[in-house]
Amino acid sequence: MQNLRKTYPSVTLAIVAVSFFYYASSGGITGKTPKNGNGCTCHGSSAAAVTVSINGPATLTPGETADYSITISGGPLTRGGTNIAASAGTLVNASTDLRVASGELTHTAPKAPAGGTVTFNFKYTAPATAGDITLYAGGNSVNNNGSSNGDQWNFAANKVIAVSAATGLEDENLLLGFSLAQNYPNPFNPSTIINYHLTINNFVTLKVYDISGKEVAALVNGMQEAGMHSVTFNSADYGLTSGVYLYELKASPSTGSGTSPSAGSGTVTMVKKMILSK
Repeated sequence: MQNLRKTYPSVTLAIVAVSFFYYASSGGITGKTPKNGNGCTCHGSSAAAVTVSINGPATLTPGETADYSITISGGPLTRGGTNIAASAGTLVNASTDLRVASGELTHTAPKAPAGGTVTFNFKYTAPATAGDITLYAGGNSVNNNGSSNGDQWNFAANKVIAVSAATGLEDENLLLGFSLAQNYPNPFNPSTIINYHLTINNFVTLKVYDISGKEVAALVNGMQEAGMHSVTFNSADYGLTSGVYLYELKASPSTGSGTSPSAGSGTVTMVKKMILSK
């Protein structure tokens, strides 16, 4: 090796560079999503066996921050890594699993799976102006054997988020005291998350109905303080089959008594659809 270094110094530099590249990649790398890169090519070619998905709300208001996640499954998956980018807005790491680099997110270290899936949680803040934005992501599924042999990767389907100011009924509901977000994931199986925001203290009911209008679940029924609220709906708890369901939020201004207000006391209602797909 000493003679090789004397005769071909560039070879030594190349070896050092390659070693550094693999070392740095173990702590994440950016520029590998469909936004501005061609994927995790240091881990071989893309493989359909690896599934990568971006999960989170499909609609946001300007400046709103929401929770999102990347899930990776399939392939060798002894460890998994990711790179996340956005066409606009701000990506925020929500745990020590991710770090921000050049406005993108990447893993701090290859992450071990739980239940056959690697999940990275993050937050996204929409830009101040309305319009469609796109989240991009790639994920790798590696065997963690110290080399790239047998590793696989794939892109997630791009997630388009509609950023728009509330209008019409939603404007009225915001003025009267609440807003209701689209559940996510949607379609879902078996669980999904329903978020809603109260601008004032309200008596709240949150119920789920089948497409015929029959009530199948009562998730919330009581006074709640102003702020963001999140409810997990697990369809398995209610023995539901695949299909379209409705979730209805009713909010009534607080009477100060802590009990349900009487009919006609300013109750407002919002209903959204969700899809259970088994």
